[in-house]
Amino acid sequence: MNDDEFDLMDELYFVQSYSYLQESLGWEDSLLLATLHGLYSQGYIKCLDDPDTERFEEVDIQNEGRNLFFLATKKGLMAHNTL
Repeated sequence: MNDDEFDLMDELYFVQSYSYLQESLGWEDSLLLATLHGLYSQGYIKCLDDPDTERFEEVDIQNEGRNLFFLATKKGLMAHNTL
């Protein structure tokens, strides 16, 4: 897990919207979307349509990410907490 992924995981202990993450971290869209994609592809985060509705089908974060919510998975929390 690189530094950007670690910093993003810090924000995902609770469900967070894309806009919250962008405001909180102050990152450009390209960095935030790429980092979300990397964490998602490793199974470290899950995507939600709204704070209560998880997406179970494959998500294209580059195209859909701005409209989603995110949350760390158990696997992601374990990886985050062992560093």
